[in-house]
Amino acid sequence: MKGGMITAMILTVLAMNASAQMYLTRDAKVTFFSKAPIENIEAVNNEVTSVLNTSKGEFGFVVLIKSFKFKKALMEEHFNENYLESNTYPKANFKGMITDLSTVSFDKDGSYPVKVKGDLSIHGVTQNVEATGTITVSQGNILVSSKFNLRVKDFNIKIPSTVVNNIAEIVDITVDAKYEPYKKS
Repeated sequence: MKGGMITAMILTVLAMNASAQMYLTRDAKVTFFSKAPIENIEAVNNEVTSVLNTSKGEFGFVVLIKSFKFKKALMEEHFNENYLESNTYPKANFKGMITDLSTVSFDKDGSYPVKVKGDLSIHGVTQNVEATGTITVSQGNILVSSKFNLRVKDFNIKIPSTVVNNIAEIVDITVDAKYEPYKKS
C-alpha cells in the first residue's frame, strides 16, 4: 500500500500526456556519506521510489527518511530524531528535468552523461539544485547514477555545537536507480 501511494503521488506530480514514455523503480538506492575527523557517517536507503518520463525528461524521487539504514543503531536514532526529525518531515523528494534531453537516446543502448535541474525538498526546505549524472540504456532498462554534494545548513538541519566536529557541513549523496517500463495495473 505504501509503495502504491508513493507511486501514485509521483505519477500525479509529473505532468503526463497520453504519449508519455514512463519508467518506474521502487528500489532505487540513495546513499549519503559524511566525512568527519572522529568518525565517518554513512547510510543507505534501498527503498526509494522514482518515476521517469523519457519523452519530456521529467522525473521525480520520493525518499522515506526512516528507510535510511546505518551501521550503528545510535547513529540511526540521532539521524531520525535529532537531525532530520523524520516524524515531522517523513520524506524527501525531488522533482526535476534532464536539461540536455536531446543528448540521450532512450531507444539505443549506450551511456549518456546528463545534467539535471529541479527542486529538492528535505526537512521542510525546498532548494533548487543542479547535478550531473549518467543515464545508461541497456536492453530496454534505464540506469541512472549521480553523485553530488549538499550543504546541511541549506536545509535547516541543525548540528548541535557539542558534535559539530563529528558531522561534515557538506555531505556526499549518491543515487543509483534501475528503471523498468511502467505498466498500469
